[in-house]
Amino acid sequence: MSTAPSMIQRRKSRQSVLEWAGHRVTVGGDAPVRVQSMTNTDTADAISTAIQVKELARAGSELVRITVDTPAAAAAVPAIREQLDKMDIFVPLVGDFHYNGHTLLKDYPDCAKALSKYRINPGNVGQGAKRDVQFSQMIEMACQYEKPIRIGVNWGSLDQDLLAKLLDQNAALSSPKELREVMAEALIQSALQSASRAEELGLPGHQITLSCKVSAVQDLIAVYRDLAQRCDYPLHLGLTEAGMGSKGIVASTAALSVLLQEGIGDTIRISLTPEPGAPRENEVIVAQEILQTMGLRHFTPMVIACPGCGRTTSTYFQELASQIQSYLRHQMPIWKKSHPGVESMNVAVMGCIVNGPGESKHANIGISLPGTGESPAAPVFVDGVKVKTLRGDKIAEEFQVIVDEYVKNTYRTK
Repeated sequence: MSTAPSMIQRRKSRQSVLEWAGHRVTVGGDAPVRVQSMTNTDTADAISTAIQVKELARAGSELVRITVDTPAAAAAVPAIREQLDKMDIFVPLVGDFHYNGHTLLKDYPDCAKALSKYRINPGNVGQGAKRDVQFSQMIEMACQYEKPIRIGVNWGSLDQDLLAKLLDQNAALSSPKELREVMAEALIQSALQSASRAEELGLPGHQITLSCKVSAVQDLIAVYRDLAQRCDYPLHLGLTEAGMGSKGIVASTAALSVLLQEGIGDTIRISLTPEPGAPRENEVIVAQEILQTMGLRHFTPMVIACPGCGRTTSTYFQELASQIQSYLRHQMPIWKKSHPGVESMNVAVMGCIVNGPGESKHANIGISLPGTGESPAAPVFVDGVKVKTLRGDKIAEEFQVIVDEYVKNTYRTK
């Protein structure tokens, strides 16, 4: 069954374009909210970094940011790009610069050319009189190579001169604001003033994306609501440090869902601290699932499964739900090319008769497995119609065949 179109009205923003080898990714305007991620490899290790970028891109990351912090890292960027191109991975690379970006971009022009976008933190481009000069040098490189930029302001690396100025002004007020309000204003002013300066230096406004990242959910919501009212630049959303495991997922979902529901946000990143040994792609999957569960985009068929209760003492429905979800995600790179539209498919795997048949009828394909004490039969529904009942030890395999046949017959290549 088809999913109703989203009723969320997106904030109107300018549109930026990232290009590489003829492949274009648009950000802002009427483009969909884009998923971004970042590597955690040593960028100087070109092979390891290229492999991780490939894994992130294949998981669905539409932009991948890499750290460019040393001459060795800058020298490796063209090799990373070359390796990706050989693997037919044309995802745009965003160079993350702090402190010495002006030097690296000047001294390594091949790096400047190989990147599709530059991320600049106004709080980390230099101190005192050097700040304006070094910021200008980076913008001049972006203009020379026609590269878009993200001006990324962070709570933890805020322009201290600007903050001190605002604190002094606040102290002189008859009713001073709280420190957090002043810091939020400093974040926004740093981003907007930097963007204005970049335009004065010749960078087109549509080539500028802004972000003002903090770590607390309510602070992030407040900052972006204010920022969205004061500019029409594309906005990149994300908590600076979301945290590990469920805490990081919940915090990111809570913050971004509120903003996305209000139409704010053009790219998102889920900055999860990875569990030891966990794949880096988890942050991409979480970002996709936020957008998909909100109805903003579709990336992979979704499995609806009940939580279980005293009626479902068997774990079979849980195992089947997990198996089917993994199978669908594994098949998506293949199906994406041959069966357009399959990413919007819904599959229900239910555990008993209470909600099983009803939920199964609402999905494209659904199965209602027998609960405790129920007849050992599993009715299968396709587009709301019961088509067969599965029994025996091969229910999982038979249901997977039904899913495959449905995909082949419903989402035909045009």
